[in-house]
Amino acid sequence: MWGRLKNSESSLLGCGAVHPQPTRARLWSCFLCPLPQETMKGLTSQLEVCQSYKSLYGKDLIADLKYELTGKFERLIVGLMRPLAYCDAKEIKDAVSGIGTDEKCLIEILASRTNEQIHQLVAAYKDAYERDLEADIIGDTSGHFQKMLVVLLQGTREEDDVVSEDLVQQDVQDLYEAGELKWGTDEAQFIYILGNRSKQHLRLVFDEYLKTTGKPIEASIRGELSGDFEKLMLAVVKCVRSTPEYFAERLFKAMKGLGTRDNTLIRIMVTRSELDMLDIREIFRTKYEKSLYSMIKNDTSGEYKKALLKLCGGDDDAAGQFFPEAAQVAYQMWELSAVARVELKGTVRPAGDFNPDADAKALRKAMKGIGTDEDTIIDIITHRSNAQRQQIRQTFKSHFGRDLMADLKSEISGDLARLILGLMMPPAHYDAKQLKKAMEGAGTDEKALIEILATRTNAEIHAINEAYKEDYHKSLEDALSSDTSGHFRRILISLATGNREEGGEDRDQAREDAQVAAEILEIADTPSGDKTSLETRFMTILCTRSYPHLRRVFQEFIKMTNYDVEHVIKKEMSGDVRDAFVAIVQSVKNKALFFADKLYKSMKGAGTDEKTLTRIMVSRSEIDLFNVRQEFIEKYDKSLHQAIEGDTSGDFRKALLSLCGGED
Repeated sequence: MWGRLKNSESSLLGCGAVHPQPTRARLWSCFLCPLPQETMKGLTSQLEVCQSYKSLYGKDLIADLKYELTGKFERLIVGLMRPLAYCDAKEIKDAVSGIGTDEKCLIEILASRTNEQIHQLVAAYKDAYERDLEADIIGDTSGHFQKMLVVLLQGTREEDDVVSEDLVQQDVQDLYEAGELKWGTDEAQFIYILGNRSKQHLRLVFDEYLKTTGKPIEASIRGELSGDFEKLMLAVVKCVRSTPEYFAERLFKAMKGLGTRDNTLIRIMVTRSELDMLDIREIFRTKYEKSLYSMIKNDTSGEYKKALLKLCGGDDDAAGQFFPEAAQVAYQMWELSAVARVELKGTVRPAGDFNPDADAKALRKAMKGIGTDEDTIIDIITHRSNAQRQQIRQTFKSHFGRDLMADLKSEISGDLARLILGLMMPPAHYDAKQLKKAMEGAGTDEKALIEILATRTNAEIHAINEAYKEDYHKSLEDALSSDTSGHFRRILISLATGNREEGGEDRDQAREDAQVAAEILEIADTPSGDKTSLETRFMTILCTRSYPHLRRVFQEFIKMTNYDVEHVIKKEMSGDVRDAFVAIVQSVKNKALFFADKLYKSMKGAGTDEKTLTRIMVSRSEIDLFNVRQEFIEKYDKSLHQAIEGDTSGDFRKALLSLCGGED
């Protein structure tokens, strides 16, 4: 049944960095069949292996493999024996058969394949199942999701690398008007442009969209679309930007956390092993600080693991060092980030119909008499801005002669009390209190100190210093000096002065700063200067240079050393100094992602770090919690809302979900 694709198959094999002879052919000789070695020599396609097996033994190789093998190992090996188009056809058939549909499988395959691969897939599906693929997709899906899948199934994406600047500008305007500027969304425009334009054209559209609107196209898609249609369009955008990066992300998500999504892992390892597996490996290590090989090794077992590791093609060097190609990918990512103007959005905004008298009376009623109406307290406090909460507090005092904070303390307790009382404090006083708590008593909460001081703006730091002095009659610098020591103390005090530069980048200075970083991290070819002086300069660079300038320093560091500065700090440094520098670097790279990571870690595993969870939700709710939500779902494949819902309970959960501001 595979004769129809025999001639076209050669155009697929060997196109990527991993070639068929050292991967599949080698794997076949190790696992698949008792063919004589002289017969195995020179076999470079599944079809030839199957034909030779049939000629020698009069049996069907795939039938024998299914009989002899079981489970995941069988699925992997049998998948390897199918030509890629038939492998895709089988995956899609499984995805639309039976009760329910595996939308993620449909998205992954149809969003990532080239025109030629789509045409071969359609032909293979017809040959294998005597059914029309488009008809089956239409019968099993609906709405805009279905329409986009059908467009992708045509395999008619433009392939001309010559791009019209006028058409790029027109598409940017059309997408903007179809989404951000329109009441509702014109999904047809998104489908037409993202489903038909060439990848080169779309990359320029995405760049111009960012420059024109101040937000990446992904943010607009998340804001305007929903459900499986949103996921499909995001997958298309990711594949346009970098197909290997898309699959690196899919592989990581298939293995992270409890349990392994083996079907996804198998499908990607089988279908990409001859196309772009080396590229995927490079990007995987760049993004996740570990090799694909090591993650497969730790997450699978038995013969299944052996086969996957052979498909992977080898382990990579220590985390932090890039292949030359991967370094260039990272450099380009930084170049893109340099022009980004990310719109920061909180989830809590001033109430439009604000009435402090009514709110004060409602809160008094909720706490008066027997029992407490926690729902009213949560509803009012989490839906008002901090400035409005301060007005409520003053009005409450004027009307009832009582301190609202004291009444709240007497009526609610535990995690809910910490959250509500935190929201009632002015932001600078709240941060000051969190810093005080981190330093009082036995031991110091270094992570809290780092989180706050490494991420606040100059204005926020100055306000915290004033609040700390006012509330505790002691300077923040004196408190840090008495509670910390060594290089860690120097870093915190430097951050606590709020003297970070606020200008743009200086390319010449950035190259000098990158050289200092390379020398102190001991990876420069020609180190110069004494180490103490270098340490001081390195700390000064990270603690006082502006964010735009530091982004350029990190770019120059990659260009100069082939390493990522964050990974090298993690490898070469230790303790609180390392953690402080890593937090600064991560905040410079992507502050919203930094907080998303902290939130995820506060809720993963056994137990919940309620203090960290509360601190971040309170402090970011009016600044960038919406951005944090976007980064959270992008990295962890589940929404912040879902994580909070699954990891907290009672009124504390209600209040957190209200602050979260919605499900993504």
